[in-house]
Amino acid sequence: QVQLVESGGGLVQAGGSLRLSCATSGFTFSNYRMAWFRQAPGKGREFVAAISMSGGNTYSADSVKGRFTISRDNAKNAAYLQMNSLKPEDTATYCCATNIGWVDSYGWMATGARYKYWGQGTQVTVSS
Repeated sequence: QVQLVESGGGLVQAGGSLRLSCATSGFTFSNYRMAWFRQAPGKGREFVAAISMSGGNTYSADSVKGRFTISRDNAKNAAYLQMNSLKPEDTATYCCATNIGWVDSYGWMATGARYKYWGQGTQVTVSS
């Protein structure tokens, strides 16, 4: 049974940092790409970042580029999202997602329908 469990969310002041974790089980982690999406209240789901199976390739949304970094540890079957210089507009529920393989296309990697498994999410709230 595939499981993805996010942690690390919370309340932080603007300019602060958080590190989200996504612990996984039930599949061969090193064969699957990982991604983070977020959804703010009243808004649609938004792609944040994706990372290839080896970690050698990443994509990030323009809205987080230079502030957020996605990473993974294949030995621990976990993915991470380091979030720095947080802004109030980063407030959202953050979910990790996964599917097998990688395509060298931002559009492909940023499409939620391309991901088969999802976590429940962790709330991030940034106060001004």
